[in-house]
Amino acid sequence: MSEQNVPSKEQIRRWRRYLAEERYEADTYRALARERTGEERDILERLIAAEERHEAHWLSMLGQAALPAPRVPLVSRILSALALNFGSIFVLAMMQRTEQRSAYDFDEDAPAQMAADEHVHGEVVRALAAKSRAKLSGMFRAAVFGINDGLVSNLALILGIAASGVSTLLVLLAGLSGLLAGALSMAAGEYISVRSQRELLEASAPDPEAASHLPMLDMEVNELALVYRARGMSPQEAQDKAASVLEEINRGGVTLEEEPVSQYEEVGSALQAAMTSFVFFALGAFLPLLPFLFGGSGTSAILFAAALVGVALLITGSVVGILSGQPPLWRAIRQLLIGLGAALVTYLLGLLFGTQTLAFVPANSLLLI
Repeated sequence: MSEQNVPSKEQIRRWRRYLAEERYEADTYRALARERTGEERDILERLIAAEERHEAHWLSMLGQAALPAPRVPLVSRILSALALNFGSIFVLAMMQRTEQRSAYDFDEDAPAQMAADEHVHGEVVRALAAKSRAKLSGMFRAAVFGINDGLVSNLALILGIAASGVSTLLVLLAGLSGLLAGALSMAAGEYISVRSQRELLEASAPDPEAASHLPMLDMEVNELALVYRARGMSPQEAQDKAASVLEEINRGGVTLEEEPVSQYEEVGSALQAAMTSFVFFALGAFLPLLPFLFGGSGTSAILFAAALVGVALLITGSVVGILSGQPPLWRAIRQLLIGLGAALVTYLLGLLFGTQTLAFVPANSLLLI
């Protein structure tokens, strides 16, 4: 290597990071491939081969500087360990984000082909994750809505009551009432919502009994073409499709292909959604009660409750970000600001109305509180 081509320390540091990341991505795909069979495994093995090509490129650029082997950043290792322990959907979502945010687009040392590979890999992983996301989406929506509503609504209720200066017992009673009422309301609302959505989808799904009447159709008039026209085909496409189906009938088959309108996996089970919503709302609503259950009171208990809920909001926001393939840090901060912002409003209202109200309450009445 000539003196002009000797890489700088910054280049070597960057290339070593790229090498570690390519090895990490290849190892993650290998772990996924071990759990898969058939087409999905073949796709993952091709992704592994692509990552190995990228690894070979950085090895050739680094030469002896590739030793000792670079380590994957700690944050990436922690995320990978969590993902591998909590299910492949987390792994795929994390890998989608990793592939999409490749630094190769802005690095002249990275060939354009490698940058293109990374973006295409992101779309491949997105497609692999789509089915898992569809199965998860109904329950996931109920869980996210439930725990966030529980955290924010009960924290807001508790802070508003506590700021008014009432006893710890009343704060606990209000918090427990808010937990139970909110969890039941969320569960009932989720059940009705999901059940209604499934009924709407069922109303749009083809009637399975219609297929049994196909052999009796007038082949000349061919009313079947109207079905396909109603589904959005052009008159000629509908006619050709209907003719194809009727030919199949003449050969002994009776089929009426279903229109892909049924999305039951994405909607989920109404009962499962209701139970998920109830449990997660209760968990979220219970968290801000903890300081008061352990005897806390006043400002210290309020700050501790807000801190607990803040940590929980950061975690749930990060999880949503990872699963949606978006930056988890911003999702976590957004969740935190919205949740604590809502609680702050009720806390200030509690201070305002509590102080004014207590000023006009007789002293012997305060003994009852």
